[in-house]
Amino acid sequence: PASTPGGISVKPTRAWAPYVLVAPAVLVFAFVVLIPAIANTGLSFASWSGTDEIQFVGLDNFFRAFRDEIYLISYRNTFIYIGLTLVLEVLVGLLLAGLVTMNGRKTAFYRIAFFVPVTLPMIAIAVLWGFVYSDDIGLINSGLRGLGLDSLAKVWLGDPNTALLAISVVSGWIYAGFYMAIFYAALQRIPQHIVEAARLDGAGQWRIFFSVKVPMIRPMIEVAVLLCVTGAFQSFDLFYVMTNGGPDHATEIITTYLVEVVFRYHDLGYGAALATIMTVVVVVIGLVLVKLRSKDGGSGVEY
Repeated sequence: PASTPGGISVKPTRAWAPYVLVAPAVLVFAFVVLIPAIANTGLSFASWSGTDEIQFVGLDNFFRAFRDEIYLISYRNTFIYIGLTLVLEVLVGLLLAGLVTMNGRKTAFYRIAFFVPVTLPMIAIAVLWGFVYSDDIGLINSGLRGLGLDSLAKVWLGDPNTALLAISVVSGWIYAGFYMAIFYAALQRIPQHIVEAARLDGAGQWRIFFSVKVPMIRPMIEVAVLLCVTGAFQSFDLFYVMTNGGPDHATEIITTYLVEVVFRYHDLGYGAALATIMTVVVVVIGLVLVKLRSKDGGSGVEY
């Protein structure tokens, strides 16, 4: 039984009362997550275009996936994207949080300015940055040509060597402020007497940040890495609007290829198999990261 602040024991009058209270959440989870996941897994063992008769094909869709060159390329691009965003989002967000906390009390403007991109519609951001990367009128190429660096001007989203990096920069511009807000909140919880002790020992601002503050917020950094890695598998709209997987599948990620398989080729069974594989990969990666975090023991500020 639970207790009130005054120490009075509170016990449900009926044994079924707790089940009634959690039933709405369980029903929502079942209809939104559990039942669709089970249906998708069942469909992954079949061949179906959405209009014809469903035919059971066993594991053929899964064997086909591991022979699908474009699908394998989409995983390569996704993992490259994860590596880039860990730097452009998490690391940059951490450095921004360090800069903001070093600025004393005048932090409101910077926190709002860095966080604003997170609040903007993703489609609008994608269209805006499409103009920024434009070959003819784009801000980047116009600036390079204005400085006499015409040789550095590129078709940023049309070059397989730069397209994925260009999209990753946009993603970093959006989410670095989000992770900055997380790290800023964590840094504010560090006891000031520890920081003052390091300052009295002669440590500078950046030495205090990397040697004292960062180790103390390590649990939050690990959570941010987990969010960044799993969130990369959910990316879609930015890639779809800016390049739609091109050029030559250079920015093809798992979700864009899934949409292409299901909505362009109308192969729902194969698309369900691809989604099932992706789900397993994300769960395994999440479990590995959580296991590594628990094995380290976790030190730092308690949350």
